[in-house]
Formats: sequence, structure tokens, C-alpha cells
Amino acid sequence: MISPNRAHKLFPFAFLLAWRQLWHDKVRFLTAICGVSFACLLVFMQIGFKNALFESATLLQRTMTGDLYLQHTQSEALWRLVSFPRQNLYRALSVDGVENLTSLYVSQAPWKNPETGVNRTALILGIDPQSNVYPLPGLDSQRNILRMRDTVLFDERSRPEFGKVVDLLKAHKEFPVEIGGHRLDVVGTFQMGITFSADGNLLVNDTTFFKIFPMKSQAGVDIGIISLKPGADIQKIKTEIRNILPDDIEVLTRSEYIESEKAYWNNLTPIGYIFNFGVIMGLFVGLVIVYQVLFNDIANHLHEYATLKAMGYNNGYFVRVVMSAAFILVISGFIPGWFISASLYKIVEKSIFIEMNLTFFKVATTFSLIAMMCFISAFLAVRKLKSASPVDVFQ
Repeated sequence: MISPNRAHKLFPFAFLLAWRQLWHDKVRFLTAICGVSFACLLVFMQIGFKNALFESATLLQRTMTGDLYLQHTQSEALWRLVSFPRQNLYRALSVDGVENLTSLYVSQAPWKNPETGVNRTALILGIDPQSNVYPLPGLDSQRNILRMRDTVLFDERSRPEFGKVVDLLKAHKEFPVEIGGHRLDVVGTFQMGITFSADGNLLVNDTTFFKIFPMKSQAGVDIGIISLKPGADIQKIKTEIRNILPDDIEVLTRSEYIESEKAYWNNLTPIGYIFNFGVIMGLFVGLVIVYQVLFNDIANHLHEYATLKAMGYNNGYFVRVVMSAAFILVISGFIPGWFISASLYKIVEKSIFIEMNLTFFKVATTFSLIAMMCFISAFLAVRKLKSASPVDVFQ
């Protein structure tokens, strides 16, 4: 038999005791597992939704290959842009190392479903079809036809409410559609994907863009995209361009441009707050459930713990017992929560038409949060155990 002085130092004995205590009351153990799994599920889904928000909101920014981006300081997001004078974009050509410039125009307009006549708001992207900074699937083979006036490329990953555009193109090669009150011809498709701000996307050339939006000035630019020569020092050129432009124009690297879009959705809209709050609430619910299970388990076995203290086991051993129980709950609750979340990700992805991937980062983040939740619960519950006294044996 192992003496208390030695046993209290051995983790396996504490772990075994924790397991037997949890398994002894199977109903309570199952309740705790369900609580941890529920918290795990909430955290997984909230993190998944938030990540889907960021990934979808930055689809275009992550696709474009420009090195530097110019935008007005009052621009908030891709769908809420403020134009700046075109000549300020051209001034960047005076900086050594700049290879090419192009302009991006963005706005929203109603698309009339060609079958039902119902309007649906689409995000309109006005581009130079010959620019190579938009490597969108499907665009490369249709650059020449997009140069024609009044032609449109439709994002085939748009929501089905826009109509059976792909089928209509297969049947007619092109067909007319009403966009913002103007008759245009859909001549092909590309692939990008929908976002939280747009259910569908359209590509037009800059001339067609200003026909759809006559109130926008052709002397203005929504986003200026700068491509640099190979081997150019991006930070140095960024500083030089910044010095020759007015203060109301931001000069951003590609990564900074992506982060600025994320910051808008995370900080300036309630969506980011809602998702963060959902994570906190899920953890709080799980913490309360785990705490109640561990606390009741300690309270129900307080005499046994007092007996072990009388035999020479110290508080450190009991802390390891409770922490072992918390660890068991982490593993037992996380695994089913993980598998259920993986299934829900696929279901939600098909419903909202926004990609949701269960990445290693999400799994690791959720596991860390759930483990922290359970160990905090154990820390709070162990205070009751430390108060156990050998005198309790005789009560």
C-alpha cells in the first residue's frame, strides 16, 4: 500500500479518484458532459460565425493582388466608400518603384430577377477589365467581352434569389437584365462569393459603372490600387506616397487594407460585439454547470475527504483531484461538441452560402477556452474542499 506522503504526490492516484467520483453518479456526470458540450457548441458556432463574417467581408481584398491601396479616410468599408480625386492616384506614378495604377469603383444597386421580376440588392464592382489585380475565377477568359458597353458578369456564387442565371446563360449565351433601372446584358459569370453586406456581386467596366450610377463623379476614385515593381521596398514607397498626398487619403498595404475592413465589422458594427458576447455567454453557462457539478461532488464526499486528511493527505492532493475531474470534463465534453459543431458548420454553410471551415485554429481556440472555463470552475469549487476538517468525520 502506498503511504499518503507518497500517494499525494502521484498524479495518477488523484486522477483515478476523480474519475471514480464522477462515474459514481452517472446522471450528474452526463449532465456535466452535456453542459460542457453545450458551451463548446456555442463557442464553436460563435467563433465560426465571426470568422465567416471576416472571411466573407474581405473576399475581394484577399483576392486582389495590389501592393498598396488608397482610400479616403472617411471610407468605412467596401460598401461604404467615399471617393477621392483621381489626380491624387496619378500622383503616385511620380514615385520610383511604382509600376501600375488602377481604380476600383463600388456601389450597390437593385437587380431585377429576370424570371420573377423581384428586386434584390447587388454589389456592383466597376473595374478595368485589362487590369491583372483581380484574379477572380472566370474573369480572365472574359476580359475582352467585359470591355464592351452595357455588359455584366454575374457572380455564380450569389444567392439563388437572383434567379437561375447560369441556366439562362447556357440556354441563351447572354440575356438582358434590369440593374438600377438600366437595361444591361449578362454575358458571363465569375466566382467570388457573397458577404454579410451583399447577397450577390456583379462585375462591369468603369464606363458601364458610371451609367448605372450617374450621380457618382468620374473624376473620383473609390479605391486606388497600386502595383509595385518586383523587389521594390513597399514600406519605403508607402512613406513616399504618403508624403505627397493630402491627409484625407490613407495609404495602406494589402494586409493593412484587409485588417481595416475587419476592424469595421468588429468595432463599428454590433455584429462583432454580438458574436463576442455569444462566446462569453456560452462560457458562462458552461462554467456555472461545471461548478455546480464539482461543488456538489465535493459537498457529498466531504466526510471522505476529511478522512483522507486525517490519514495524512494534504490540500495539494485534493486540488489535483478536483483539477483532474475538470480535465475529464474538458475531454468528455469537448469531443462530442467538436463533432456536433462540424456537422452544424456544413448545415449552416449550405443555408447562408458563406464558407465556414472548422480549422485547426478554431479547434485549438475553442479547446483552450473550454479548458480555461472548466479549470476556473474547479478553482472556485476547490475552496469548499480546502475547508474540510478531520473533525467532520465525527459529525
